[in-house]
Formats: sequence, C-alpha cells, structure tokens
Amino acid sequence: MKKTPSQKPCIFLGSSLKDLKRFPAKVQNRVGYALHQVQNGDEPLAAKALKGFGGRTVLELVDDFDTDTYRTVYTVRFADAVYVLHAFQKKARKGIATPQRDVELIKGRLRDAEAHYRTHYGKGQE
Repeated sequence: MKKTPSQKPCIFLGSSLKDLKRFPAKVQNRVGYALHQVQNGDEPLAAKALKGFGGRTVLELVDDFDTDTYRTVYTVRFADAVYVLHAFQKKARKGIATPQRDVELIKGRLRDAEAHYRTHYGKGQE
C-alpha cells in the first residue's frame, strides 16, 4: 500500500515479524490490516489494552482461528512510530492471562523500543 504522509512506520522488534509470519495466512491478513489502521492513527476494534502496562499505550490484537488463539502486542507510546513487540500463539488451555515469560519478553522489547526511538527519532516518548 502507498504510504500516506501521516502514516507512521511499523517497526518489528526481535523475532516478532518472523513469529507473525508463522501464523495462518488468514490471521496474518487480519493482523496486517489492524496494524495498518494503527499506522494511520486509528485503533482497530480487535485491540485491547494489555494489563500491567498502565493504560492504553501497550495493546494486543487477539485472533482466534481454528481453535487456536494468536496474539500480537504493539505499542503506540511513541508519536512517530508503531512498534510490534511480540507475536505468539497462546498455548495455555486455561485462563486468558498472558504467560509471565511473554510479559517479561514484552517488557524487554518495550525498553528496546524506547532506546530505538531515542536513537532514530532523537526524542523520548511523547
């Protein structure tokens, strides 16, 4: 798609792009469309705040497909870019909580996003 002047770049951290590409094609398409909406300043209907990150700056897209659940976590904490922090298939059969190892990975990648943003955009969070 053609980039509009107000469209923010979408930056995938760590293995998030590779992990997203392992999702079924239909899930990839839905997540891709939702991220495109985010890049243009919209909030997809499927987005919800990820608990434990204080407010609506770290969000997740949850997609159920063929009895499996896929999650993609991103942040809109920064004015000039969207960072995809993690993409994973939820394995646990009980509960809806994000597993602690995934929460720790997301926290680390959020720190990486802050460092990347400072380095490449010359600013802190806005």
